[in-house]
Amino acid sequence: MAKQAQKRTGAPLRGQTVAILATHGFEEDELLEPRKALEAAGARTVVIGPEQGKIRGWKAGNWADEVPVDVSLDDARAHDYSALMLPGGVLNPDRLRTDQRAVAFVRSFFEHSKPVAAICHGPIMLIEANVLKGRRVTSWPSLKTDVGNAGGRWADEAVVVDRGLVTSRKPADIPAFNERMIEEFVEASPASQQDRSTIEL
Repeated sequence: MAKQAQKRTGAPLRGQTVAILATHGFEEDELLEPRKALEAAGARTVVIGPEQGKIRGWKAGNWADEVPVDVSLDDARAHDYSALMLPGGVLNPDRLRTDQRAVAFVRSFFEHSKPVAAICHGPIMLIEANVLKGRRVTSWPSLKTDVGNAGGRWADEAVVVDRGLVTSRKPADIPAFNERMIEEFVEASPASQQDRSTIEL
């Protein structure tokens, strides 16, 4: 078992596939930086959008680079992924929240007890999916009232973790967000679950 744990040290998320749900207007750093961290930890990332093609990011008040969509929402199923990451950007979740396919996709991760990470305005999708009741979360400060109305408990902290849900407030929190996101995704991985079962036995 020690040898297995050591083997996973350099790439603790090897074998996991993480879904990144986004559309036009995603905050560029909030998608690219967490994706880079996930892939450095060994995960395969899949960008999911409303349709095939490319989605354009947003940075410093202007449109930024495009990112290819790997899988359209019509073909996306939560059971194909180990975890979900939701980047922010004002336009991105505001568009996605009106797409019932996107809302159902987010909700299904909670229904299957899979870990989710959301940053900045990304928690808008958690509000829309009605999955915040009783959970402690953070977000961009303007969402504080919305989080409360959805049954969540808002906290002004760089990163908040509650039962597999990781949330952060803004781009400056990305380092803390990435660290805790990877920790939670590793904790929920089949290998980690197997190790715990072995220890309990």
